[in-house]
Amino acid sequence: MIRLGGTVLGRLQMLTASLILAAGCRSHPSAAASSPPDSAAFAAMQARGRMVMGVDQHSSRHIFEDLPDGGRIVLERPDSADPEGIMAIRTHMRTIAAAFARGNFALPGQVHAMTVPGTAVLSAHAAAIRYQAVDLPRGGEALVVTRDTAALAAVHEFLAFQRLDHHAAGHQHPQ
Repeated sequence: MIRLGGTVLGRLQMLTASLILAAGCRSHPSAAASSPPDSAAFAAMQARGRMVMGVDQHSSRHIFEDLPDGGRIVLERPDSADPEGIMAIRTHMRTIAAAFARGNFALPGQVHAMTVPGTAVLSAHAAAIRYQAVDLPRGGEALVVTRDTAALAAVHEFLAFQRLDHHAAGHQHPQ
């Protein structure tokens, strides 16, 4: 996470509060479908994502892929000549893998300004899920693995929401 003055948490709280007041807080997953890529709600989510992840969301590629035993979250920079952006992504992936393993899904909640679908079950089944951060040449990924059927359904619900809200790819491997 990049520190721009003050504490990161304090800046995130201030930004999140002002964006929630300005854009309204969504409370239902179908609300994401009404946020086209050129909408104010999508722009606000992208701005919150930049603060949480430390990289420009418009110039980064997200993939949220369902796998038979879980899934993976990929975040990459298109240009390998951006070492600061790549390091920010890798740091973010390590941060979310560690937080998710503890059942803490506050960061996706901050990005999306709502409780993200699937996270209540993921928190309740944290002991049955393994998260692993993996460095990629242009970023990183967080692998999610479980044999617990309720947790697996929640992983796929979480990833489906992320694909929809980020307007991201989901069933393809990065090149």
